[in-house]
Amino acid sequence: MRTGEVKRRTRETQISVEVNLDGGNSSIVTGIGFFDHMLNALATHGSFGLKVNAVGDLEVDCHHTVEDTGIVLGQAFAKALGDKSGIARYGSFFVPMDEALAFASVDVSGRPFLVFDGNFPEEQVGGFDTCMCKEFFRAFAFAAGLTLHVKVLYGENSHHMIEAAFKAAAHALKVACAVTDGKTALSTKGSLD
Repeated sequence: MRTGEVKRRTRETQISVEVNLDGGNSSIVTGIGFFDHMLNALATHGSFGLKVNAVGDLEVDCHHTVEDTGIVLGQAFAKALGDKSGIARYGSFFVPMDEALAFASVDVSGRPFLVFDGNFPEEQVGGFDTCMCKEFFRAFAFAAGLTLHVKVLYGENSHHMIEAAFKAAAHALKVACAVTDGKTALSTKGSLD
């Protein structure tokens, strides 16, 4: 089974994540309703089993909870991927959400990098600061060892724009993490790290 479980405790957050790349149930509680909605979209559209329990210093703001959840989720993904043998490695996807359109492309390379291009008209969606969209993807990509490009091409509603970005990333990850007939890592070097 391609699973990963990580727990992390700091003075700001207490987070546990379980991920199953081959599917399963989802249970997500972060204390930030819109963020729960986005993580559920990530799990549903990526066909991942995902359990997230996060308690953070929301009396400050959502920053630590969102960023630290990205870190722990990325670490769990890295565990689930193991040595990355026999996966497609690359995935790209466009997702429309009403008036918004987003694109994501991922390389499960072991070389963390994020390119994020998205400007949101509202500063908040519910209790989620829209600037945290980029911070989440950065934390996740670096902890998981992914090269990840996310672009929100256009939109008018920040909810739709962010949701399109999460769903595009989910579908790109689903393609990249898919098991192929290969027995080794898809790399001229012979390994992905």
